[in-house]
Amino acid sequence: MTKNVRFTHRIASSTVRAGFAAAGLIVLMVGCVPRQEEVDSPQKPTPVAAPTAPPPAVVAPAPAPPPPPPPILAFDEAVSNAAHRVFTTAPAPDSGPAMIVIDPLVDGMTGYQSKATKSIQDRIVGVVKHDFPQYAVQRITPESLKQRPRILVGTFTPVNAQMKTTGEREAYRFCLVMGDLQTGKIVAKSVARARIDDADATPTAAFADSPVWTTDPSVEAYVATCQASKVGDPIKPEYIEGLLAASLIAEAMDAYDDGHYSDALDLFKTARKTSAGDQLRVYNGIYLSETKLGHSEQAAAAFRDVVDYGLRKKRLAVKFLFRPGSVRFMTDNKFSGTYGMWLQQIASETSASHECLQVTGHTSPTGPPALNDSLSLLRAEYIQSRLEGDDPALKKRTVAAGAGSRENLIGTGKDDTTDVLDRRVELKPIEPCS
Repeated sequence: MTKNVRFTHRIASSTVRAGFAAAGLIVLMVGCVPRQEEVDSPQKPTPVAAPTAPPPAVVAPAPAPPPPPPPILAFDEAVSNAAHRVFTTAPAPDSGPAMIVIDPLVDGMTGYQSKATKSIQDRIVGVVKHDFPQYAVQRITPESLKQRPRILVGTFTPVNAQMKTTGEREAYRFCLVMGDLQTGKIVAKSVARARIDDADATPTAAFADSPVWTTDPSVEAYVATCQASKVGDPIKPEYIEGLLAASLIAEAMDAYDDGHYSDALDLFKTARKTSAGDQLRVYNGIYLSETKLGHSEQAAAAFRDVVDYGLRKKRLAVKFLFRPGSVRFMTDNKFSGTYGMWLQQIASETSASHECLQVTGHTSPTGPPALNDSLSLLRAEYIQSRLEGDDPALKKRTVAAGAGSRENLIGTGKDDTTDVLDRRVELKPIEPCS
């Protein structure tokens, strides 16, 4: 039936119903005609009901204000409070000591491990041994994960007064979560704040030496498991799926930090073969291990994989270190000795993939904003000129921009090894590339 026919049918039906209703009303009125004596008899007035007041309007309750942020405490006190709260509020183990492993804590913005996160882990182990004998702490390894233990994840992130990762950072937000791999649920959580000056955020060797940074789904799943969860939530499936790779990466990082580069290389390569092995920590680790072992050709090939990963993820932040207030690289060969190879690999991979690039410079918040904007643009233009010099095919396929300090990842303004990423140069593919 067409729309017009249905509409006409509804009108006709309504008309018929209205006609029957009118007829019924006429019959009713005829049946109710009073006799003459009833008309002449005096009638008692019909009482009129008093008007009733309309019901009061229902007012929705005002939304509850957000809870105030936790107080800013000394580093040791913040860690102790958070650890005690998590282990006190978690359900008691069924029987005997419960195994618990710590998936190494990270910075919530960068995914980096630092001296501060290492210190937190050591302190948690001490708290468990002293106050919670019902738990047995073990390293995160493929073997320990087979027991489906409880697992701790945590982030340690510089934040502003509103607990946001923008503007002037005034404290570290420490998030600690316990998950139960038997049930697949989050069973305890705590959040604390620690004083900025109390924490040593210097990255561990593997992260300090890493040449490139970009957002990584595996790290994002870890951070979300801590920061975007509440007690009773299921553990993020992406996080669980990456646990085997994470355990191998943790062992590889420890080996690298201890100077055991052959062992680190083997572990990183093994992690690469797992289902979640396609991640930046693995590619950076292979490159760093090959470099430390003096394998220059293998290191160049590994760096090419790093660049390819960044281009696939549409973001490649490279830690070029410049002289203060300058567009020239630092003269220390320890830092800048490999920059030539980095630029060559970036240029060749970009050219081979037929990408166009936006090259964006960044600075820390130190100094006047106008000066930072100008300096970040000049550094981007310098990298742009170097890339075009290595591969002339990139001319007219790159554009330079300066972001100043508006997109800081760390934001503490210390201008040392703790906030190198705030002084990065980012390369982002532009689409479409004509």
